[in-house]
Amino acid sequence: MTVHALERCVERVIAPLEIKEAILSGEIIEYYPRDKYGPSCLILGKTGTEKILHVLCSISPVWIITSYEPALKTKEWTDDFRIRRKKS
Repeated sequence: MTVHALERCVERVIAPLEIKEAILSGEIIEYYPRDKYGPSCLILGKTGTEKILHVLCSISPVWIITSYEPALKTKEWTDDFRIRRKKS
């Protein structure tokens, strides 16, 4: 886990165990093969308490870059949080 990821977890009240649960239960919804720190992906998953999380992690080596709860109110994601809406 990067320092940035740890700081965001504290800020967003997301426990490292919740990130693990989200990754293990999740699915990759976006790939970023040319990310600035190397190939990475965005995972959509649920925690043991059904909290929905997006987790961004690098692929090789595996590092958790950040995590957050996607919000419906921003309208950035479809209702199932799997597809990013196109900006108009």
